[in-house]
Amino acid sequence: MEVTKVLDAKGLACPMPIVKTKKAINELEAGQILEIHTTDKGAKNDLAAWAKSGGHELLNHEEEGSVLKFWIKKG
Repeated sequence: MEVTKVLDAKGLACPMPIVKTKKAINELEAGQILEIHTTDKGAKNDLAAWAKSGGHELLNHEEEGSVLKFWIKKG
């Protein structure tokens, strides 16, 4: 998987990870991949729902300790 951009949203509380993700994805071309790192536990549901509603694809997510990582492909 070729990541185009990495967004560090660690330490930010809802809704800031979504706000930052939206801004970052707007800078990408369709088909490019954004990797997001966050510590907000609510981001798991929020990012999945946001990606779907925006026509983007949540490719994968995983937890590394307290950090949640997401990969979203721009639609």
